Amino acid sequence: MNSPATANDAEPGGGIFATTHWSVVLAAQGESTAAQAALETLCRTYWMPLYAFIRREGWPVEEAKDLTQGFFARWLERRDFEAARREKGRLRSYMLASLKHFLANERNRAMTAKRGHGETPISLEEIAEHQRFDLEPVEALTADQIYERQWATAVLDQVLASLDHEYRDSGRGLLFDRLKTLLADEPGHPSQAQIGAELGMTENAVKQAFHRLRLRYREVLREQIAHTVATPAEVEDELRHLIAVLRT
Repeated sequence: MNSPATANDAEPGGGIFATTHWSVVLAAQGESTAAQAALETLCRTYWMPLYAFIRREGWPVEEAKDLTQGFFARWLERRDFEAARREKGRLRSYMLASLKHFLANERNRAMTAKRGHGETPISLEEIAEHQRFDLEPVEALTADQIYERQWATAVLDQVLASLDHEYRDSGRGLLFDRLKTLLADEPGHPSQAQIGAELGMTENAVKQAFHRLRLRYREVLREQIAHTVATPAEVEDELRHLIAVLRT
C-alpha cells in the first residue's frame, strides 16, 4: 500500500493526543487517568508488533502469546520508565529493546505456569482477544524487520481510527468510509465520480473533500509520530523511517 503522506509534505497538526504522548508515559509513575490511558494505548499499539517479533524468533504460537502477555504484565508492574527517560530514544526502539531483554531472561529460566499474576489496571486479556494471532513468519524478513512492519501498520491503523472518530463526531462518517478507500490507491477502488453519485455530491465536491482528508491524514500521522519520540527534532527522521518500512 502506498502511504498517502511523505516525510517532507506532512504538515504539523494542532491536536494533542494525550493517550499516546510519550511524555505522558514517561510521567506515568502515578495512577492518573491520562497515564493509565497512555499505557493501555501502548499495549494495544505494540501488542502485534512485539508478538510478530517473538514468532519470527521461533517461538510457537501459544508460547508467543504467553510471552507477549508476560512482557506487558511485567512491564506494567515494574513501570521502569526511567530507562527510557535516560535513553531519550524513540518509543519504537525502546519497546523492542525492552522485549529483547525480556526474552533473553526467559531463555535462561523456565517459563512460569501463569503469567500476569497480581492485579493490573489494564485488561491484557481483553487486548489479546482483539488481536490477530494468525500471523505466520515471513521467511524473507528478519524478526526486527517484521517488528518494524507491524509497527508501521499499527501507526497507520491509529491514524485511521482517529480520523474515523473525528469524521463520525461531525456527522461525516459515511463520507469517510468512502473516501478512505481512495487513500490506499489500490486497484478496484471507486472513482470520485462514483462516490459523488452514491453520496449525492458533485465530483468536484468529492475531490475537495478528499484533498482535505489527505491533508488531515498527514497532520494526524505527524501527530502520532510526534507522540512516540523524545524531541520534536526526531519527528522527520521517524516519518522517513516509517515510509521506508512501508516501501520495503
